[in-house]
Amino acid sequence: MNSLLWNTIADKAGGKDMTKFTVKVEKENSNTAVIAFEPLEQGYGHTLGNSLRRTLLSSLLGAAITSVKINGVSHQFSTIKGIIEDVIQIILNLKKVRVKLFSEKSARMVIKKTGVGEVKASDIDTQGLGEIVNPEAHIATITDPKASLNIEMTVEIGSGYVPAEEKDNSEIGNLSIDAIFSPVLSVNYTVDQTRVGRNTNFDKLNLEVTTDGTITPTEAVNKAAEILSNYFRQVVNPSEEEREVVVSGTETLADAALRSSVEELDLPVRITNALKAIEIDTIGKLVTVPRTQLMKAKNLGTKSLGLISEKLAERGLSLGEA
Repeated sequence: MNSLLWNTIADKAGGKDMTKFTVKVEKENSNTAVIAFEPLEQGYGHTLGNSLRRTLLSSLLGAAITSVKINGVSHQFSTIKGIIEDVIQIILNLKKVRVKLFSEKSARMVIKKTGVGEVKASDIDTQGLGEIVNPEAHIATITDPKASLNIEMTVEIGSGYVPAEEKDNSEIGNLSIDAIFSPVLSVNYTVDQTRVGRNTNFDKLNLEVTTDGTITPTEAVNKAAEILSNYFRQVVNPSEEEREVVVSGTETLADAALRSSVEELDLPVRITNALKAIEIDTIGKLVTVPRTQLMKAKNLGTKSLGLISEKLAERGLSLGEA
């Protein structure tokens, strides 16, 4: 498939006309695409390629199964009568299931299967909250006609990779899973020479992107470009509020800290995602929420609040006690 994604607009950059370049899908097969950017000024093939690659792999939101509760199972080292796979293998298989949620809220999904046969991802009841994009994925094999497999799963939105040990999980029988949220499986790029007229001193960036099927490669590239653009926009054109702070020089460190993103606390990704899920995106919002209310949020337990309190204390701040 050879489709045009967008054209750039020639503009001035440091007094020099930017070279107009195009972005095209040169190859597309299933969930993999090769996207070409050309012609780029020399050196910008690697500049754009590396920036897009890092953003694609680390910053895009996706859905993943984060915990499961299996009927009759209290820990991950159990076995289930009449089922070939042990609990660890079932969990490993569930990690391979790719889910597309219809909203950014966490979802509860279930499997209820009885009798001899293979249990696949297609047996997951999404409750109308999402879609399984790899329905043929194997989960377990039932060999006893009287045996059954009942699983309750929690699916959440996040970014990157969150190991199971970072999750607060005090509920008996609830097993946490390493969550791979990223919808992008791999990104590779090469830079070739290309010409404009007689001039061969230009780059052609070939970006190969493979996704899990919950998002197309072109959608992934667009989202990554948007994320990068938002960061650079703050450098070129900071908000009016930010300008006033720079000009006046009268803002206190505490005021600046309160306006900062919760990401600046360097908390584990799981905790940051949990805070954003309840619309706490700045430190200022965080310190106004009572500790008791935070305890009710998904994935925020005593251990998480302790870590949040430590990070706030480093900035001379604390959680509300009401």
